[in-house]
Amino acid sequence: MPDEYGKWNSVFRRYRRWVATGVFDALLETLAEMVERDATANMIDSTVVRAHHCAVGIKRGLRKLRRLADRAAASPPNSMRGATEKAKRPTSRLFLTPGQAHDIQGFGPLFRMIADRIEALLADKGYDSDAIREEIAKAGVQAVIPAKSNRRALIPHDREKYRWRNLVERLFNKLKNWRHIATRYDKTKESYLGFVALASIKLAALCPRSLALLWQIF
Repeated sequence: MPDEYGKWNSVFRRYRRWVATGVFDALLETLAEMVERDATANMIDSTVVRAHHCAVGIKRGLRKLRRLADRAAASPPNSMRGATEKAKRPTSRLFLTPGQAHDIQGFGPLFRMIADRIEALLADKGYDSDAIREEIAKAGVQAVIPAKSNRRALIPHDREKYRWRNLVERLFNKLKNWRHIATRYDKTKESYLGFVALASIKLAALCPRSLALLWQIF
């Protein structure tokens, strides 16, 4: 770490404090609200994040605070679930699950975060289940999900809207250009997701309009 930043421990403590108080999440959410969130469609997907051996070995007193996703960091990789709006900048919701967890297990928490603010949900065939379609229908949201080939009665979907789903895959691709995101080195999921939020803010700042908004915030 460059000397002008001071002691690494002081920098780490401040980073952890900002993560715990939700500074990065609040900043990303504020950016999303100020750039006129597109509610016509949201996309949901997941990606695998390999865990480095440095991601294990948390202090004994903190072990009880860790959830399954953190305890499973050493052997199977984590999966980072994400939902993003139809936009060219990251305005996303992200969380971690164990690497062996199916996509369906991560659907509920993500969908409940965004169900009241979207008109359509785009997802791949991995999310094609009767339970998911029923939950989406109850929320009054259009399900844009291709039917699996083994379905007895194929369910049609809006092919034109489904083309937008590449945006969430491109978001993961851009985020994983950061080595710290492509491989997890943090011992806690809060620290890891804090850096994901920080990287998302940087991506948003690459848009000239978002950069102007950042200056307004600070």
